[in-house]
Amino acid sequence: MAFRHSGPGMRVYRVADMRHPIFDGTGAMLHGARWNSPGCRVIYAAQTYSGALLELMVHSSGRVPANQGYIEIRIPPRMKIEVVSPRDVRGWATPSSASALKFGDRWYAERRTPVLIVPSVVTRLETNIILNQQHPDFRLIKASRPKPVLWDARLWPDDR
Repeated sequence: MAFRHSGPGMRVYRVADMRHPIFDGTGAMLHGARWNSPGCRVIYAAQTYSGALLELMVHSSGRVPANQGYIEIRIPPRMKIEVVSPRDVRGWATPSSASALKFGDRWYAERRTPVLIVPSVVTRLETNIILNQQHPDFRLIKASRPKPVLWDARLWPDDR
């Protein structure tokens, strides 16, 4: 793992159900995910818009998800971030990875940085971004207004 600054800043993307606030970690807090246990208020995002779409698709029911929107999240210049490489956490890509969960929970509890960059299981060449809503610098991270996702029906062949 390495620490660095966001340089000139970063733009990342989140796709989620617009019936709920998208720039909010309630879902991860209630249910947990790969890098956090229930109780940790974090927001998951992706390095790219297409990566965010793929992350949503892999967790969907195989039908076009209704009510989906996206936001662009702006991480300000020079914000301290922590970067996890695949070599840092053994077994991070396995289902229900105990090592990824332990690492993420410790990062969250220690409030080491407001931003954690982790490898994406879905894309493998891109990263996911986890935002710690309890970190004091989280307030500096801004999100756009939600916009609807316009799905291409060819992505959902069983739903035509």
